[in-house]
Amino acid sequence: MTEHEAVFNMAETVNIALHYPDAEAKNIFVRDDKKRNYYLITVKGDKKVNLKYFKEKYHTRSLSFASEQDLMAILGLQAGSVTPLGLINNTEHKVQFYLDQDFLDEPKLIGIHPNDNTATVWLKTDDLITLIEELRNRRA
Repeated sequence: MTEHEAVFNMAETVNIALHYPDAEAKNIFVRDDKKRNYYLITVKGDKKVNLKYFKEKYHTRSLSFASEQDLMAILGLQAGSVTPLGLINNTEHKVQFYLDQDFLDEPKLIGIHPNDNTATVWLKTDDLITLIEELRNRRA
């Protein structure tokens, strides 16, 4: 685990000495235009997420960022602390998880917040996937 100053976006991570910068994850929490379906999208930190492309690829309705209220109510997280570990709080299974397949490439590591944006934990990607599946969360 790497403890650091609170970070609220990827631009702020440039000032942090991370052990595995190539394994750093960017996480976004979005919802469809009817507020019926929620998605947690986790990609490599240097990638951009194109919501229009995501909508077309996964056949969803139009997507936009979920509100801070939804983030707290569904994942128990505050803005800036979005992480796949928040799926522990997804007890109603409202959120579908999408993981960038690049995390399955060597070294098969992922750096994510431990439900707080003042640290980054380094996990084997397979261990994260196992946890998500054990919690009965939907994963694409």
